[in-house]
Amino acid sequence: MIKRIVQMTFEPQHIETFRQFFEERKATIKGFEGCTFLELWQDVHHPQIFFTHSIWDSEHHLNQYRFSDFFKDTWQQTKAMFAEKPQAWSVAVQ
Repeated sequence: MIKRIVQMTFEPQHIETFRQFFEERKATIKGFEGCTFLELWQDVHHPQIFFTHSIWDSEHHLNQYRFSDFFKDTWQQTKAMFAEKPQAWSVAVQ
């Protein structure tokens, strides 16, 4: 099992747009084979910083999502709203 955490920092004027965009897309993301969990976190002290936390059955499943046309479209639209370069971590669940 893989946990994936992605930190994203948005331009302040894009915060609500991103929140709505994520809500529109999260059901499709959760519908990808191997995705067992997905949630969005927002930093308490820095509201422009968000994290996605997802759980995948395997790295293979995560990569199927990451290389999909849906992800490419989602990421292209999301990164247009960034204030800083995102960071991502994949960790194995013991």
